[in-house]
Amino acid sequence: MQISQWTANDLRTEIEALTEILYACVYQGASVGFILPHPKSEARAFWSDIATAVGAGDRALFVATQNGRPVGTAQLVLATPANQPHRAEVSKVLVHPQARRQGVARALMHHLETYARAAEKTLLTLDTRTGDMAEPLYLSLGFQKAGVIPGYCLAPSGQIFDSTSYMYKQLSQRSLSKISPTYI
Repeated sequence: MQISQWTANDLRTEIEALTEILYACVYQGASVGFILPHPKSEARAFWSDIATAVGAGDRALFVATQNGRPVGTAQLVLATPANQPHRAEVSKVLVHPQARRQGVARALMHHLETYARAAEKTLLTLDTRTGDMAEPLYLSLGFQKAGVIPGYCLAPSGQIFDSTSYMYKQLSQRSLSKISPTYI
């Protein structure tokens, strides 16, 4: 398996492979913002929007490949408000159902965290469906649960509301003198 950071052009070139990953994950019950039925055109449009964000530098996209074929993705949202330059948000960690339980998500998260540290991010945040299989993974990677919001979003079936767990990981403490202006 190889993990690499993709450009907007990489994404556009392989949009069908990434569309298939998202489509398969949603149909396997992943709560990642989509409701069934989830047409491939909707998944394709999502990746097109992500290509724009990657091209603008607002997101970093990491892709895991096996035998040259994309099998998983993870995103780091870098565009944060002015009062949060130290923070980034983990988003859309997706592993094709056929590639699960092989360490793909863990490898993507390690790569993403290394990138975040190099970008001088000191705090990572994320949310995941409470009780989802991803929750223990994030905890094992050092994320802490900040809290649970009940009835946060519709399940992919569109029939019930799921709770979400907000999680965070402090990468290091940052001196405020590096980022705050001096007042007299």
